Amino acid sequence: SKAEMRHTCRGTINLATANITVEDSCNFIISNGGAQTYHLKASSEVERQRWVTALELAKAKAVKMLAESDESGDEESVSQTDKTELQNTLRTLSSKVEDLSTCNDLIAKHGTALQRSLSELESLKLPAESNEKIKQVNERATLFRITSNAMINACRDFLVLAQTHSKKWQKSLQYERDQRIRLEETLEQLAKQHNHLERAFRGATVLPASTPGSTGPGKDQGCAGKGDMSDEDDENEFFDAPEIITMPESLGHKRTGSNISGASSDISLDEQYKHQLEETKKEKRTRIPYKPNYSLNLWSIMKNCIGKELSKIPMPVNFNEPLSMLQRLTEDLEYHELLDRAAKCENSLEQLCYVAAFTVSSYSTTVFRTSKPFNPLLGETFELDRLEENGYRSLCEQVSHHPPAAAHHAESKHGWTLRQEIKITSKFRGKYLSIMPLGTIHCIFHATGHHYTWKKVTTTVHNIIVGKLWIDQSGEIDIVNHKTGDKCNLKFVPYSYFSRDVARKVTGEVTDPSGKVHFALLGTWDEKMDCFKVQPAAGENGGDARQRGHEAEESKVMLWKRNPLPKNAENMYYFSELALTLNAWEAGTAPTDSRLRPDQRLMENGRWDEANAEKQRLEEKQRLSRKKREAEAAKATEDGVPHDPYKALWFERRKDPVTKELTHIYRGEYWECKEKQDWSACPDIF
Repeated sequence: SKAEMRHTCRGTINLATANITVEDSCNFIISNGGAQTYHLKASSEVERQRWVTALELAKAKAVKMLAESDESGDEESVSQTDKTELQNTLRTLSSKVEDLSTCNDLIAKHGTALQRSLSELESLKLPAESNEKIKQVNERATLFRITSNAMINACRDFLVLAQTHSKKWQKSLQYERDQRIRLEETLEQLAKQHNHLERAFRGATVLPASTPGSTGPGKDQGCAGKGDMSDEDDENEFFDAPEIITMPESLGHKRTGSNISGASSDISLDEQYKHQLEETKKEKRTRIPYKPNYSLNLWSIMKNCIGKELSKIPMPVNFNEPLSMLQRLTEDLEYHELLDRAAKCENSLEQLCYVAAFTVSSYSTTVFRTSKPFNPLLGETFELDRLEENGYRSLCEQVSHHPPAAAHHAESKHGWTLRQEIKITSKFRGKYLSIMPLGTIHCIFHATGHHYTWKKVTTTVHNIIVGKLWIDQSGEIDIVNHKTGDKCNLKFVPYSYFSRDVARKVTGEVTDPSGKVHFALLGTWDEKMDCFKVQPAAGENGGDARQRGHEAEESKVMLWKRNPLPKNAENMYYFSELALTLNAWEAGTAPTDSRLRPDQRLMENGRWDEANAEKQRLEEKQRLSRKKREAEAAKATEDGVPHDPYKALWFERRKDPVTKELTHIYRGEYWECKEKQDWSACPDIF
């Protein structure tokens, strides 16, 4: 309003450097490249276009004024070295133009002499044919002289233009250099402040533990409680960042009492791991070696990432957790009992409610998991055989490296099959990182033939540079039953500081093919999902009936609730009970299984320096294999021989019969090969 314009100002953006983009019929966006973004809404499309046009004209005027200011500005910003270099360049250009001018004079002189000689020949009594030839040569000599003059004039014009604009070009170049230096200095300063605060906080928390009267169990309880604390404590939000990003300072594995219990303070990481291997022979392991509490100067990593594509930058294991992306994909099955219950449902709409709860449950493990999983090597696999305990078994394979893509197939004796192919794309936007999984997930129930499909939402990691890393999920998921036409729309509400809604909220509606709502879903993606049956009321519209059904507590059914984290989970990368078992060694797996990956095993065992060296070796081996395949393909093309591209071992790329998309579908034979222990077809990737 006009009153707001007089009394308040929400910020400014320099129009000369602003980006003006149209979002839809009434909305448009003004941004300065990331620091400030304003979303504006006009009353109509015509009004929006008037604003955009006016802003574009103002921007053009601002750019012109900036250019004029640059031309008439002070030259003090240009360094003496740059001035000298510029003057040397201009002197060189001038000398070259003088050389061209001298050549032109010589050409003109010799051309005149040539024409004079030709004229004398014409005056002689020669045959008619000779006179005609002489005339043609004379014309060509004239044209040559005219062309050389034009070339000299063009060179002079170029020199004048270079002298006129050199000052502007030099100032623009210097401005870009200054901007880059300021950005690097700002990032370095932020990283130093972060590191200083981290050390101060660690010193404040570790020192009391060494005073007389402090007990190990008391400290352990404090750490355990820390994992379940809410995000409302600003101090903890900021200073807990070192728990997620750590860097080894030495080859030793000494740890303070702040991250291990008193009962295990004298046990080395190697001994812990051996003890766990013995336990896993009898039952599933319930703990892994604690994460070493090392500090990291984030700037030492980030300064090498400026201007580069993050997916192609070799990152140290300090940013990782000791699981691969294939194992993270398998974690989707943590709440497999939801699909077991769905398989028993006779009503397709009730079945869809359980499928929706299963979809939401796959995000519950991400709430504290801010470390990235290892990128699988091409051909890497991961199996999880829980046929005896839980009735299902699962297989993942990395089927592509650029872009990275993993195929997953799980089948259960309780009557369902889950399959998916996921490609991960990411965008680094300065303060946060957006992770966008691409691909369709399929769930098929054998008894009824119901075939459900859906896609994943966007995951955002906030506070990349400074502060405690935290994760949010946002977007919508449409789950479709391709046999009946039933649909479920799930909305993941993005976190907002100004919203009064509960954090991580998820809402949903289950509708039949006509669009009539039968169930309403409500919950959070990190805690639980409830279902409310919508009871239609006679004589009332659908909206009122839906609201009454939503509020009817007697129809409420809890579909899913998150399992509590294991004790001391904050010291074990916030792994769930299932995640703790995924990297445990098992006999008889394929030689390409993620459990056998050496760098991942070294990291889990706390030997991060060795893990980084091993990671570089594996990546170099993968690069050599790729170059070998490319050379073979090039040779086959030259020889005219057909050459097959890389093919996955256990999955086949073909068109999906339901979505018509090209995807990798399990071809079979893995479990048969495991039973025979015939792994002759597996590549040597480790």
